[in-house]
Amino acid sequence: MMLDKLLKNIQPEKETFMNIHEEYRRRLVKLTEFADLIENGWVCCTDIAAAIPAGIMKILQEQMENGLLSDIRLHTMLDLIPMPCFSNPGELLGISWFSGGGARKAVNDGKADIMPCYYRDMPALFRDYIELDAFFATVSPMDAHGYFSTGVSASNSASMVKKAKRIFLEVNPNMPRALSAPLIHISQVKALCENDAPLPVLPSVAPDFVSTVIGEYIASEIPDEATIQLGIGAVPEAVGLALKSRNNLGIHTELLTDSMVELVECGAVTNSKKPIHTGKTVATMAFGSKRIYQYIDNNPSVEMLPVNYVNYPAVISSHPNFISVNGALEVDFFGQVCAESVGIRHISGTGGQADYVRGAVDSNGGKSFIAFPSTAQGGSISRICSTLTQGAIVTTSKNDVDYIVTEYGMAKLRGKTLSQRTRALISIAHPKFREELTFQAKKQNILI
Repeated sequence: MMLDKLLKNIQPEKETFMNIHEEYRRRLVKLTEFADLIENGWVCCTDIAAAIPAGIMKILQEQMENGLLSDIRLHTMLDLIPMPCFSNPGELLGISWFSGGGARKAVNDGKADIMPCYYRDMPALFRDYIELDAFFATVSPMDAHGYFSTGVSASNSASMVKKAKRIFLEVNPNMPRALSAPLIHISQVKALCENDAPLPVLPSVAPDFVSTVIGEYIASEIPDEATIQLGIGAVPEAVGLALKSRNNLGIHTELLTDSMVELVECGAVTNSKKPIHTGKTVATMAFGSKRIYQYIDNNPSVEMLPVNYVNYPAVISSHPNFISVNGALEVDFFGQVCAESVGIRHISGTGGQADYVRGAVDSNGGKSFIAFPSTAQGGSISRICSTLTQGAIVTTSKNDVDYIVTEYGMAKLRGKTLSQRTRALISIAHPKFREELTFQAKKQNILI
């Protein structure tokens, strides 16, 4: 019922009887001509990661450097390419909803702003609070009926398309056509250009010894027929590699990664036991190698759906034995998880971690794992600490946290007292920090 309601909201306007190819030609401009279409004072947006149009961003950069644009605000998330609002901020203010490297630096330098939010709430926030003059997107080529697919990013696109006064598209043959992703009809488009540019890719991460050990700990807790969500990085990659011997796994995830495609191709994932979207891999975005993009293209077994559905905790928890794996920067004795700042220094946003933790623990037989190496900065800092660094942001609360995992083992926190949690966490901290952590716990009168 909820999905039906959401899908009604993402359907394009009714196709009119028109010569779609003529309409395409009428709206087609050279990339350089976009400069004349964007006006001072606009509030603009893009969706996440590979959906960000590299060519249009370059034009914005040039316009800004030449003093031809002023007072522009650009809402964006997970900047994987150089963004004018972050790489050379000035008259174009970047507002990051989930930061990549460029946004991170700009925010910490005081040259960009951030939007605190859960990933699943973004579509509603755009709908209710943000006035949008323009939506920019990379899309797949137009089909025979006049529709463009948003491809690897279902995410927020439907909400942005509905809210924006103007839609500007960068048509890229490298963007896969995802059969269930939001569609944009040519009649909705203000202007479009063509740009045969490679989509951003993530170099493969070979799990090291620590990640492999952590991955095997987590994999030992994942039964056949479980439905999984994995984050990105060495630890989730290691978990994926350790699951190749499982049977009839399912995928319902925020982010579709290379390790998940491997699990499908080796037969470990069939999605056959999922109670909803049976036989389908469900995600709201995809990012990784070209292999992922090729896998999604015209694949009826992959469903790219809006984030306010995919990340909704009640949808997640409807899968029995749901397994969520995410990372953290530090965890304190209470079990508070910080995954988005180092003290007051901005790293990224909340994303969907809290939603998947909540959804997993509400699932019948489900488990949530927050996993990370026990130390940081070359082994000089313990990631398990008595209190979070001053100013650190709590991503997952002490009331929702389930398992914490390092290379020294797993600590089950859910259902445990503060004293029990503290002992369990100290036992999986790096040995060289355990004595100091025990001292701090006693000093705080925690060990009862």
